[in-house]
Amino acid sequence: MNHRFLTIFLLAFSLNACKQVAVQTNTTASEQPIVQPTFITEPVQHDTDDPAVWINPTDASKSLIVGTDKDVDGALYVYDLQGKIQTDKVVHGLKRPDNVDIEYGLMLNNKATDIAVATERLTHKLRIYALPDMKAVDNGGIEVFENETGAEFRDLMGISLYKNKAGKIYAIVGRKSGPTDGSYLWQYLLEDNGAGQVKATLVRKFGVYSGKKEIESIAVDDELGYVYYSDEGVGVRKYYAEPSKGNQELALFATTGFTEDHEGISIYQTSPTTGYILVSDQGANQFHVFSREGTAQNSNDHQLLKVVKVKANKSDGSETVSVPLNNTFKKGLFIAMSDDRTFHFYKWEDIAGKQLK
Repeated sequence: MNHRFLTIFLLAFSLNACKQVAVQTNTTASEQPIVQPTFITEPVQHDTDDPAVWINPTDASKSLIVGTDKDVDGALYVYDLQGKIQTDKVVHGLKRPDNVDIEYGLMLNNKATDIAVATERLTHKLRIYALPDMKAVDNGGIEVFENETGAEFRDLMGISLYKNKAGKIYAIVGRKSGPTDGSYLWQYLLEDNGAGQVKATLVRKFGVYSGKKEIESIAVDDELGYVYYSDEGVGVRKYYAEPSKGNQELALFATTGFTEDHEGISIYQTSPTTGYILVSDQGANQFHVFSREGTAQNSNDHQLLKVVKVKANKSDGSETVSVPLNNTFKKGLFIAMSDDRTFHFYKWEDIAGKQLK
C-alpha cells in the first residue's frame, strides 16, 4: 500500500447522485467517537483486502479506487469515488490477489503509463495493469521470489511501489513467510521489456522479520524516500526506499497499544515534508496516527498523535489521498477495508477531527 502527493487543480466538479452515509459520532464517557464512512462500496464477491487510488490527472473527480478481492477466483475491483463498481474495468480470474499499489509514469512504448500492480499469491506473480483502462501489461505475470524453497516463502502478500527522483519505478514485495536474516522484502526495478510490456529486475533483498506472524502491509513515501512495513505483532519498521542508501533499519515504532495485528499503513501529507502515518490496529477497529516528520531532534522518532476508531471492521489494507478530489472529499480521502466485503471511504476532516490538520 503507497500514497502519492500530487498537485491537482480542479476546474469543475460533476457528481452523480448517490446515497451518502451520514457521519455520526457515537460517544459514551468511556470510549472515543466512532467515525462513520461517507460512502461504503458495493461488495466484492469474496473477501476485500487492500485498496489503492488512481488520481485522474485531468479531472480529480473522476479518480478511481482499485481494490483486491482475495480468493482463488479473485479479482481487482474498480470503483468511482462514490463506491460504485466500474464493471468494464474489473479484472477477474486472478489467483488470490492480495495487495495492490499504484504508481504514475512508467515509460512503456515511449509513453508515460500509470500502473496498478497486484500480488497474485497462488501463482507467485506480480500482475500489472495500465490505468485507467486496466489493460494487462505484464505479459501474463512476472514471477518473483524465484528459487525460494521455504514453506510459504513465495506466497505473495504485500506490495508498495516507489518512484525515485530520477523517475525509476520499483516494486517492493513481501510474502506470507520468509527468512529472519534481514532479507524478507525483495525490491524489483520495473522497466519496459522492449515490447511495451513490463519486466522486473531484482535489485536488493532487505528487511528484518521477527518470525512471529507475517509481513503484509508495506507503504512507501516517495517524497521523503522511506519504506514502512508492518511486522505483525511487533511494530512498524522503517528503511530507505532507495537501494543505494543501504539496508540499515532506521526505526521501529508503533510497538505498544495494539490489540492484535499491525496491518494497513497509509500516509497523509500536509506538506512535502510533514503529515501523518496511519497504522491499522486490526483487532480494535481503529487506526493509530503517528507523526510523518518525526521530531525536531530525530526524524525517525515517529510519535503517536491520535487513535481513531472507525466503522470499518477488522480493517486490513488502507490508503489515503492528501489532495482535494471533489466537493465531497475537499481535503482528501481515507479508505479502509472492512471484513464485510467492502471498502469504506472517509472524509479526511472526519478522520483528523480537531487534533490534526
